[in-house]
Amino acid sequence: MARKKKQEGEESEMSFWGHLEELRWHLVRSITAIIVLAIIAFLNRRVLFDLIILAPSTSDFITNRLFCWMAEKLSMSGLCMDSLRLQIININLPGQFTMHLFISLVTGAILAFPFIINEVWRFIRPALHKNETKNSRRFILSSSILFFVGVLFSYFLIVPLTINFLGTYQVSEIVKNQISINSYVNTVVSVTFAVGLVFELPLIIYFLTKLGLVTPDFLKKNRKYMVVILLIVSAIITPPDVFSQILVCIPLLGLYEISILISERIYKKEQNT
Repeated sequence: MARKKKQEGEESEMSFWGHLEELRWHLVRSITAIIVLAIIAFLNRRVLFDLIILAPSTSDFITNRLFCWMAEKLSMSGLCMDSLRLQIININLPGQFTMHLFISLVTGAILAFPFIINEVWRFIRPALHKNETKNSRRFILSSSILFFVGVLFSYFLIVPLTINFLGTYQVSEIVKNQISINSYVNTVVSVTFAVGLVFELPLIIYFLTKLGLVTPDFLKKNRKYMVVILLIVSAIITPPDVFSQILVCIPLLGLYEISILISERIYKKEQNT
């Protein structure tokens, strides 16, 4: 009997280490995908920096030109960013090279996001039931779409507004803004990633409802507080005019309302089963 228990313990231990080995290979494949895409990004320096990273800092950027057109039509001069010309400088000897490496890795991680999610799904798939596996595939597609929509929304709307406000803000005419490349890039990356993750809100609500931690009534009851929070966030990251704040706040409120609908659907299913 003791020998039998020992054998069962060894099999269980092997099974545990087998899972670790499988997890290791999923991580290796994910990291490899990030590195390969990062190398491709690194080799396309001009596209990566001149046409993507630094583009929102110029008045020629498509969003800035669109705002100027809207400012003319709506007679709201505060929207126009035709004079936006940031002076971005580098103060460290290896600064531009290390920034090139950093942005290449960030780009690789963003582009590899669907692949990474797929690797996570492949790892947990054996533990799921058949219907859960079908839902997991939808989860991969939905999370990838929401993330990229959030990244694009941030890059083309929130990032230009943030750069325009922070880059041109002065406490005095005597103090001139000279923005370090580290400060500029960190702002662009953090805002873009943060909004990309915020757009995952409907999926987060989906799982919280499945776990019984959130109900539709709770979300509806706290809607007014969420509206205030989103308005404050919009006011912080946009220029000081109501139009810009509303422009940013509406999609975020839309995500919250979608989350309520998803929560209602899942809650009803859970109640009926």
